[in-house]
Amino acid sequence: MPQSNLRMITRLMLRLLPVQVLLAAVGAVNGLVSGYFASNYVGVDAMSAVGLYSPANMLVTSIGTILVGGAAIICGKYLGQNEQKKLQGTFSLVMLLAAGIGILFTVLFLAMGAFDLTGFFTKDETLRPIFNRYLMGQAIGVLPLVLGAQLAPFLAMENRPRRTFAASIVYIITNLILNVVFVMVLDMQEMGVALSSSIGMWVFMGVQAQYFLTKRSSLKFTVKDLPFREIRPVFVIGFPGAATNLYQTLRGIIVNKLLITYAGSVGLPAFSAAGSVLGIFWAIPGGMIAVSRLLLSVSVGEEDRQTIADIMRVMMRVFIPIMLAVIGLIIVFSDPLSSVFFRDSEPEVHELMQTGLRILPFCMALSIFTMHFNCYSQLMGRQVLVNVLAVLDGVVCVSAFSALLTPGMGVTGVYVANVLNGIVICLCFIGYSWVRGKAFPNNMEKLLAIPEGFGVPPEERLDLSVRTSEEVVRVAEQVQHFARSRGIDERRAYYAALAMEEMAGNIVEHGFTKDKKRHSVDVRVIHKDDSVMLRIKDDCVPFDPEARTKILAGDDPAKNIGIRMIYRMIRDISYQNLLGLNVLSMKI
Repeated sequence: MPQSNLRMITRLMLRLLPVQVLLAAVGAVNGLVSGYFASNYVGVDAMSAVGLYSPANMLVTSIGTILVGGAAIICGKYLGQNEQKKLQGTFSLVMLLAAGIGILFTVLFLAMGAFDLTGFFTKDETLRPIFNRYLMGQAIGVLPLVLGAQLAPFLAMENRPRRTFAASIVYIITNLILNVVFVMVLDMQEMGVALSSSIGMWVFMGVQAQYFLTKRSSLKFTVKDLPFREIRPVFVIGFPGAATNLYQTLRGIIVNKLLITYAGSVGLPAFSAAGSVLGIFWAIPGGMIAVSRLLLSVSVGEEDRQTIADIMRVMMRVFIPIMLAVIGLIIVFSDPLSSVFFRDSEPEVHELMQTGLRILPFCMALSIFTMHFNCYSQLMGRQVLVNVLAVLDGVVCVSAFSALLTPGMGVTGVYVANVLNGIVICLCFIGYSWVRGKAFPNNMEKLLAIPEGFGVPPEERLDLSVRTSEEVVRVAEQVQHFARSRGIDERRAYYAALAMEEMAGNIVEHGFTKDKKRHSVDVRVIHKDDSVMLRIKDDCVPFDPEARTKILAGDDPAKNIGIRMIYRMIRDISYQNLLGLNVLSMKI
């Protein structure tokens, strides 16, 4: 496979990454800002309330993640298969489900806080009233939290990631301003902290939703012909990816009790504060898997073995090194980061928090590997593996290691337990590939253990790249030679070469010159069922050849004669813009 595909995938993933990281950071910003104002302007008990709410927030986020994961994978496949009607129906269904779930949790949290039904979170009679008020304030933001999470991947499919970026920035600014007003000026204490993030979340969701009300959006919400049969696949496919978060709800309760028992009054605030700070940085692996999930789902829909492997190579060669560099910075600046919450007022908590910032970040690099292989395993239908590892990763390993280490090490034992958990899960994925392939997986293809019958075997496909106009003719000749060598008749082999030359030539001539970036055209030729299928992919500006022909042709039959000739010769042609890539498919 030419290196151009790997370079194209790398550029695309890095282009999509900032928006997805920022989106993943929205919840983390909520935790950091809430923690800062709670610890500095309300008190240590308010900081404990933020920590106690973490399992509840994890539960809501997990339910939303099930929908996001299931919808992204299913809709990504529909996108790869150019099934626009099914894509539209699934979008409407997911938004309806998200609204229902958001309303349910809003009512539940309001009732729990109002009627003091939070005894299983804490028995502390002083802390519980503070937590109850904080919980009710957070309940108001649950609905937009769940809805906003669903809108982000659909905006990416619409090639509108900047909308999510703008929504995230507006949310952060709104949250900060409201905290100043509610907490510092109006002295609303823990209720002010919670309401600030909740109202900010409504603003975040509104900025995203506004795009889908415009004529530019190809996706529209409708209750007509909803594909209710997709409910089960959405939850079945999405559950394993979110199961770890669901299990972390239980894990959070277990770890909190261990900290209260063995780490004293300083353990829980230190762990909670370290988690709030690291939540910002956890947005980086969260954004990375959001990007890869979309691309992997499209590639699986296309049964594109090579692109799947290239996505995982980018994860190993680019994403993990980026994360390791960030981890180094966190360790270097662990002292000033800890001072955001505690120093002079709580020196012991400050020290324990700093220790956490020097140990816990290593979980992030390990998680990038495990989340990518977890997503890939979901897409390939390896549900038993995914569900078993979700239980291990989500609750068993961290809880077991914490129970062993916390009595002797205090809160540090919880920090170490999280790192050991990440190592165990990575080894499980490697061990699975080793057993399945009956040999140690010493390259990406063996590590992925792609089934033999998946996609097109190497002898039935040809992968080429075009970087200059001079290469167009040469590649066209290779396409014709491949078609003839596979037994395709001379006329269709000639059509295949002509179509490739005309379409790729147009991309080089028009697409390459629109900006100063380096571009290439990725060409794949497949022989299947006595047909030749051409797929031409590039990362230039969106360019639909058929639409361009209709706009520019007018009354002059000489304009765009090459493209119009191809559309007359080859009837089975489709164009899509997939996540910023132009994809033109032709069947001859």
